[in-house]
Amino acid sequence: MRAAGVNQAGGPVVPLDLPEPRSLRDGEILLRVEASGVGNWDEFVRTGGWDTGARPPMALGVETAGTVAAVGGAAPGFRPSDRACAHSLPLPDQGCWAELFIAAAAQTAPVPPGVPWEVAAAFPVPALTADQALSGALRIRPGETVLVHGAGGVTGGLLVQLAAHYGAHVIATGGPASMDRLLGLGAATVLDYHHPGWPAQVCSLTIGGADAAVNAAVAGAADAVRAVRPGGRLATITGDQPPAERGITVSAVVVEPDGPRLAQLAGLLGHGVLDVTVGASFPLDQAAQALAQVRRGGHGTAIVLRPGSAQARP
Repeated sequence: MRAAGVNQAGGPVVPLDLPEPRSLRDGEILLRVEASGVGNWDEFVRTGGWDTGARPPMALGVETAGTVAAVGGAAPGFRPSDRACAHSLPLPDQGCWAELFIAAAAQTAPVPPGVPWEVAAAFPVPALTADQALSGALRIRPGETVLVHGAGGVTGGLLVQLAAHYGAHVIATGGPASMDRLLGLGAATVLDYHHPGWPAQVCSLTIGGADAAVNAAVAGAADAVRAVRPGGRLATITGDQPPAERGITVSAVVVEPDGPRLAQLAGLLGHGVLDVTVGASFPLDQAAQALAQVRRGGHGTAIVLRPGSAQARP
């Protein structure tokens, strides 16, 4: 089976020739991969910073979309030829940067008609992260003011879209190049996070600060908490949980697979409420280049791999 991954932890990303997937167990499905997402989390897996349950030599990749090729016993809800997407961890077998991928059915969701494969593949991890921060950790309510700090990336854009969909008044921070895009995604106000006084600007735009905030900027939680009102809530998705202060509830969010929640979010994607823009698509043998582009930044667009693709598409 053609795949892309590493021969040892911390090693370079290379093409791999792996054995065909094993026989399915109860509750598993086999996907014929149409596209797989590439994110900064894949760098954590490559270097051994995130244990996915697989061991080198191993294919990377934890989010994917494809056609159901086979269904194991006790895996209701899916039939061969169904369109599906998944964020499945711990990995039942290999990662999804491959032609075939075994996923847990409980961590898989239908892909609505009309949603392109590349969009469906780049959706699961950032969408689940955004929703678990907003409706899980923060429990935002309609009418609240929600700050999204570091909204310029794919996850940040989904945070803005979801918060607006849930009825929040959204204040976002981003670079100058992302301001118009974030306004189009539903932010009421976009502030330049390069300006050192942006937390004070949030406080001046609100009654003493945002009701809740999500930090999506690396090492940005300490700044974001300054823009939250006393007694408010802060969730950070970058692992930099700051000390609680002024009665603010602080939590760190690490994405968890959740098939039913992913199905609800995919429904919003199918109805045009949510959107992800794919910036580039690479074939499997250029997976190293795809991950390098993620490290450089996608300017708010997603990067995907297409196992059946013969060449990169910018």
